Amino acid sequence: MAVSANRLELLQIADAVAREKVIDREIVLAAMADAIQKAARSRYGTESNIRADINPKTGEIRLQRLLEVVDKAEDYSTQIPLELARDRNPDAALGDFIADPLPPMDFGRIAAQSAKQVIVQKVREAERDRQFDEFKDRVGEIVNGTVKRVEYGNVIVDLGRGEGIIRRDEMIPRENVRYGDRVRAYVYDVRREQRGPQIFLSRTHPQFMVKLFTMEVPEIYDGIIQVKSVARDPGSRAKIAVISNDSSIDPVGACVGMRGSRVQAVVGELQGEKIDIIPWSQDPATFVVNALQPAEVAKVVLDEDAERIEVVVPDEQLSLAIGRRGQNVRLASQLTGWDIDIMTEAEESERRQKEFNERTNLFMDSLDVDEMVGQVLASEGFAAVEELAYVDLDEISSIDGFDEDTAQEIQTRAREFLERLEAEMDEKRKALGVQDELREIDGMTAQMMVALGEDGIKSIEDFAGCAADDLVGWTERKNGETKKFEGLFSKFDVSRVEAEQMIVQARLAAGWITEEDLAKGTEEEVTEAEQEA
Repeated sequence: MAVSANRLELLQIADAVAREKVIDREIVLAAMADAIQKAARSRYGTESNIRADINPKTGEIRLQRLLEVVDKAEDYSTQIPLELARDRNPDAALGDFIADPLPPMDFGRIAAQSAKQVIVQKVREAERDRQFDEFKDRVGEIVNGTVKRVEYGNVIVDLGRGEGIIRRDEMIPRENVRYGDRVRAYVYDVRREQRGPQIFLSRTHPQFMVKLFTMEVPEIYDGIIQVKSVARDPGSRAKIAVISNDSSIDPVGACVGMRGSRVQAVVGELQGEKIDIIPWSQDPATFVVNALQPAEVAKVVLDEDAERIEVVVPDEQLSLAIGRRGQNVRLASQLTGWDIDIMTEAEESERRQKEFNERTNLFMDSLDVDEMVGQVLASEGFAAVEELAYVDLDEISSIDGFDEDTAQEIQTRAREFLERLEAEMDEKRKALGVQDELREIDGMTAQMMVALGEDGIKSIEDFAGCAADDLVGWTERKNGETKKFEGLFSKFDVSRVEAEQMIVQARLAAGWITEEDLAKGTEEEVTEAEQEA
């Protein structure tokens, strides 16, 4: 065929482009074939179905026009009648294609330019696909590159076979890089976009520090030491929690290295970022105490439902525990996953005294006792009238200064108070229009029914439509902070499990589910638990 380059030159061009762009030779030849097809259509008619084949060994180009075999042809440039098709091929059937060889052609200037554009486009698409396939599997790795340019604070990095971008907010604060500098960064995302694959790099990502420690500490690389969690304030301070699977190896000492050589190598890469290496513990209280180092902790109180922990520190340790601008406690909270409230011993003592006074006043008002009796009950750990009403009588009579008659009188007054309160609440819930059916649910009290009625829940069907979160509340963690949302039963002593059981009873009573459904669901839960185990 007459083309602008002879057959040998065509193959040489394909080989050169394939090597330069690091793509398969077949992709380049396929792009050339597409370009030749486009040029041939401009010569023989754009409506024609033309196919070009390039022999990968000899470079010979063969042009053919494909004609579809039909019963009656309407367009002879793309179709051929069945009778004529069988003259060429006796086995031809409807829907087959007959290849009609085309004569050689010369590329004109416009056709050649158009062919060049097709080749460039196809090669560029192949190069983009190659880049995406290469880097999509490198997410979570550290890469090295050279700064190509800096645009509005965003750093474009030449990675050899592709370009990555470190956005301004992914750079360590006050870190200056210039054209030609070598940089290390963490690949946290690779996306296929219209303008080509976008490789997003970061130097502030917590996993960047983890990967740096993995490179510097052989025990982490070998899996002997595990990094359990990381918290960073990029360029300023970081905390990393580690644990050893080998009791003979100290995880903190291994990460620090001889005379701090290992941790200093990481600090140097992170522009002097101070790193606290914390021993991880399965016990939340111990872990939080470790995470607040270098501050000393006097006492911790856990609230597991709200994932909140109160930490009591000596007065002189308060500023150290909080850190500059709250940095130490903020990083400790991110590291442990718990909300941390820090208070001094004086503040904690004041709060305990306030709670003690509130309980004392509660007992004085509800039981009609003097201040001394109220204080004694509060100091013995009783927090609610319900506890006094239904606790074993011996627990009250065993208090110093109380005999059995006194204990009996206190318990009687507690029960009478609860009965009066229940009667008042029952009248109130009737006024709200809350139905009597809700009383049949185990654990339901008049006070709870009033809370439901005030929220518009008045029938068994209304209650059946509730979720456990609606009753006991829920917590949401966002940007390292936990926000607690109150439920309808938050002020009552109702656990999530008890709330779920009450809702199930309501759904059974409303006919939404049956006992068979309940049994089936329990069997499925047991099976899932066994599979997980």
